[in-house]
Amino acid sequence: GNPWARIMYEYGQELKQRSGSENTPTQYGRILKRFFRMIDDPGTVTPSMVHDFAYAATPRGAQPRPSTVMVRLAAIHGFYDLARRRQLIQRNPGDDVKRPRNSDPRPHGLEPAQIQALLAATPRTPAGARDRAAILTAVLTGLRRAEFLGLTAGDIETKAGRAYYTTRTKGGHMRYRELPAPAWQAIRAALRDMGTPYETLEPGDRLFPIRGNSFYENLQRYAAKAGLEGVSPHVLRHSAAKLRRDTGATIEDIGTFLGHRSLHTTSRYLARLEGEHDTGWYGVAAALGVDLTEEG
Repeated sequence: GNPWARIMYEYGQELKQRSGSENTPTQYGRILKRFFRMIDDPGTVTPSMVHDFAYAATPRGAQPRPSTVMVRLAAIHGFYDLARRRQLIQRNPGDDVKRPRNSDPRPHGLEPAQIQALLAATPRTPAGARDRAAILTAVLTGLRRAEFLGLTAGDIETKAGRAYYTTRTKGGHMRYRELPAPAWQAIRAALRDMGTPYETLEPGDRLFPIRGNSFYENLQRYAAKAGLEGVSPHVLRHSAAKLRRDTGATIEDIGTFLGHRSLHTTSRYLARLEGEHDTGWYGVAAALGVDLTEEG
């Protein structure tokens, strides 16, 4: 059969497994179909062809935003990375295409498509599964790097079909809050892949056994592969706030979500006893296309 058709199929399956989403392979598939309509043989693609397509104007004639260019490049680069691994080509034509620079120096959050690209860039290894779970946890909870990487098995409690985490936030306040189901599922899957299922962990064992600096370096590598710049653990926190705002949360809700506002004594007391029921992550998870199925 056609080896390039096989690569297209395998790439779609790989994207689905890495991102946990139907949206990412669908979106990337559309980009690739538009790209391949412009060429005769996928094996003869050059960096200039990739550049011209990635930076081409939108159907309405407008110049593409940097985020649009980066998603186009991520789709093509990922496809040819798989082709290179399957030894159909020697060099990825996307390697030599310059990525757009974001001229806005202000703190920013990633768009859903960019987060999907970031998740899809994690490798299909136990370490990749761990990092993917960490990224999902950061985006769905808004926790700081030290807070989500510091979570241990003893910080998790499950009840009534939900998981809750306890963490000490900036300023020394203790927080007891729902752990969004997609993050919890990704954590459990990663622990199984690493050979340390959650049920076998001691209370002090960390859910993400990686140092902060190492996670930062991995995140930078995944971002580069996805065609993203300026991505850091704190940008994931910005993204968490931005996505909640974009999906309808009020400023007050976001302030509470990020721990920027003090709760009344009674509210803090009830939260510590019962846990804050967190429904805000549903809209964010839906925007990312991750599985909404809850698991105890």
